[in-house]
Amino acid sequence: MNRFLPIALAVFAALPLCAQAQTASNCPTLPANSGLTWDVLDGPGFLFCKALRQDGSEAFAVTLSRTSPFKPSRSNREEEGRIDGQPIYWYASEIAGRDNEVARETLVDVEGGNVAHVSLRAGDRARADEAMQQVQSLTFRDARLSSN
Repeated sequence: MNRFLPIALAVFAALPLCAQAQTASNCPTLPANSGLTWDVLDGPGFLFCKALRQDGSEAFAVTLSRTSPFKPSRSNREEEGRIDGQPIYWYASEIAGRDNEVARETLVDVEGGNVAHVSLRAGDRARADEAMQQVQSLTFRDARLSSN
């Protein structure tokens, strides 16, 4: 057996982790002591950053792109907020078959002409409020699309 094979396998196995860690640095900065981590999908023309709680459940998601398919409707405005210094509105959205869940979306302009579409869903109002507070503590200074 080639004596370099174990080293090559270790390096090869670490490549996806390095790519994900590098991409996660393109996501917005999570609030300190939130216990959240990013799960990242870096695609052509978009970066999808899913904030995961320590138990593995999703707190919220952020999609960075040039444009967003989400088009806010004034009639769906619910709460006012502020993200990274920008005033925003949270818009109610629906999840088919999940009438009891609280679902919210908003848009944030990001440096470089990009937009961040933020979405969250929660089983109850308290969990939704917690996620909105966490989102409102995000900073987008280093958030950017990769060259994919």
